[in-house]
Amino acid sequence: MRLAPLAFLMLASPALAAPCGGDWGDFLNDIAAEAREAGAPEDAIATFFAGARQDPKVLKADRSQGVFRKTFLDFSQSLISKSRIQNGAANAKKWDAVFDRAETEFGVSRGILLAFWAFETDFGAVQGDFNTRNALLTLAHDCRRPEIFQPQVIAAVALTGMHDFDPASTTGAWAGEIGMVQMLPKDILEKGIDGDGDGLITLKTSAPDALLSGANMLRHHGWRAGEPWLQEVILPETLDWSLSGLETERPAGDWAAMGVQPRAGNLPDLPASLLLPQGRKGPAFLAYPNFKVLFEWNKSFVYVTTAAYFATRLEGAEPYRAGNPDPALSADQMTALQERLAARGHDVGKIDGILGALTRTAVQKEQARLGLPADGWPTAELLNAL
Repeated sequence: MRLAPLAFLMLASPALAAPCGGDWGDFLNDIAAEAREAGAPEDAIATFFAGARQDPKVLKADRSQGVFRKTFLDFSQSLISKSRIQNGAANAKKWDAVFDRAETEFGVSRGILLAFWAFETDFGAVQGDFNTRNALLTLAHDCRRPEIFQPQVIAAVALTGMHDFDPASTTGAWAGEIGMVQMLPKDILEKGIDGDGDGLITLKTSAPDALLSGANMLRHHGWRAGEPWLQEVILPETLDWSLSGLETERPAGDWAAMGVQPRAGNLPDLPASLLLPQGRKGPAFLAYPNFKVLFEWNKSFVYVTTAAYFATRLEGAEPYRAGNPDPALSADQMTALQERLAARGHDVGKIDGILGALTRTAVQKEQARLGLPADGWPTAELLNAL
């Protein structure tokens, strides 16, 4: 019999959180006590923690996410291939009824689900070979982000009690995501859907479970049915570039009045932000409210923009116009730029050589101050000026 998940959703409070770092055995005892306090049955706790160990490869992966240093053009061209587009079409046809159900019940377009399914696991073919239980415990013990991963451990214990998770054999990504669309245990516990009706939620082997669970998660985070998420546009050379970026949102009609034109179709009657992933000389998109929901799946700007764009391609959009953007800064140059921006009082987050949202905002402010085109794309000219 499946256990009701509601008892497990009152996860441990900060006062009960297991201390990070320190002795591994003491940590396991503390977090087991936390799971017990959250209502997990003793047999689930015993099963979950039997044979648990730290995985140093998880920490190595956590410290070396260099893929996100790629530009949007480089990243998108490396992930979007002819074969992925063909496989996307084939899977759209194969699972047509499931995608129809995702749209009817949750309002989520098939293009979005196909894009994340493709990028996360190549349509289920590459789901990761890290033991999920050990990965979660390793990251929960590590002091970099224990507040994120300790609740995931409690949720995984709950899933163990519901027979939806085998701690000894379940494998996935290094950060603890599981299944075809790579969801964390807490999301599975709270938003998982038994799409194939077998009484279990098995995201590793059941495409209906995985796709409908992903759709339910997006709806939970605010996905709006029937609305677009990203649209390629053509820009006038006289546009005020300081209006670009996710921080600025205008009605699509205002963008049209400024000379922004859709490359295909019409502009919807929605608020929109102008995205210039590589500045005013590269591809340009209007991002609608649904675009921001995608950051609940992945926090990387370049990843989310690429997935959102790929979803439009899977639904019939033409390849973007790449343009001729200014050369990207090297990792060392980007790190130097972040240091100079921070010295001027800007919050760039972690100085890591990655062009994240905070760094883009700081770049745009400095470009405006210096009289440069304020499109948020860092150049050697800006670095030298600082």
